[in-house]
Amino acid sequence: MTIIFEDVHFAYDGIYTALRGVSLQIDDGESVAIMGTNGAGKTTLIKHLNGLLRPSQGRVILDGMNIREKSVAELSRIIGLVWQDPDHQLFLDSVEKEILFGLKNLGFSPEESEERCVTTLEKLGISHLAKRRPFSLSGGERKRVALASILATEPRILALDEPTIGQDARQKKRLAKMLREMNDEGRTVIVVTHDIEFAVENFPRAIAMANGQIVADGPTPVVLSNETVLDMCSLTPPQMTIAARELHSIIPSIPERLTHVTELEREILRAIGGES
Repeated sequence: MTIIFEDVHFAYDGIYTALRGVSLQIDDGESVAIMGTNGAGKTTLIKHLNGLLRPSQGRVILDGMNIREKSVAELSRIIGLVWQDPDHQLFLDSVEKEILFGLKNLGFSPEESEERCVTTLEKLGISHLAKRRPFSLSGGERKRVALASILATEPRILALDEPTIGQDARQKKRLAKMLREMNDEGRTVIVVTHDIEFAVENFPRAIAMANGQIVADGPTPVVLSNETVLDMCSLTPPQMTIAARELHSIIPSIPERLTHVTELEREILRAIGGES
């Protein structure tokens, strides 16, 4: 399902303008990271996907249809949105019930709901929390529960707002693996994140935003190694880009705009004659 934003503007209470003429297209099955400083409009943008917000001006088109024609309930069957703050999503008295609630509401049978619940808990490494009360858990654990409640439904389009906050390296790897699997199945994955290393390692396309507008859109290594874009969006360069710049000052033949360790290794070998 193709998503198209056509000159979308949005102002909260008609006063604070959060989106200023955003136009973009995300094709079916893409994997995209949306990045930028706080207040850039990233979260506002993805809230338009499932109708939680409606444009003040412009249109959001999903699979050829203006989303104004669909309710939030109808859109939620297609688009799963995971909030940055899990407390906005959790309300039941056990982790298991949180996950089963959405599945049952979307019409899955009790048997399939139970199977999906068990599988998703295992994939996210939180099976041991199934009977726990969500609000007795740590912030990182609650985040995984909120994520599980959406992932279990296997939406056609998945949008996540800052999913790596509060997660350790092992959980980030587990999350990345699960998102790759969903994307490999043909699902569209959209992630709002400040985690530049997570974006570089896992998303081929990056959209950079500042002041409610898109300032760059393209291959992630190109966008996130552009110093002007990084400055506009208050983003720190990827670690490999920092390393490449330092090495370039000593060995000019090594490019400055590298983002992956394999690229840097290859250029170092070439510079010292270890690779032709």
